[in-house]
Amino acid sequence: MIEWRPNAPKWVQVAEVLKARIADGTYPADTQLPSQHELVREFEIAPNTAQKVLTRLRGEGVAYSVRGVGTFVAPQQARPAE
Repeated sequence: MIEWRPNAPKWVQVAEVLKARIADGTYPADTQLPSQHELVREFEIAPNTAQKVLTRLRGEGVAYSVRGVGTFVAPQQARPAE
């Protein structure tokens, strides 16, 4: 369970958790990330919030989607420098 910080939106905090998991190898390149439904259950967030997390990760180049399959971790070379 995440301890929510009052000064940051929940979607930002969940995205940070997922990016930390990507960085520490929990989710290696080309591994499927949790689905919107799984994020809702794990973090107890609204479906729209979960969707915003996945959309933002794709927008940042951290993840990519495969239509009808899910969202996956982008290969390291495809990700922007941190």
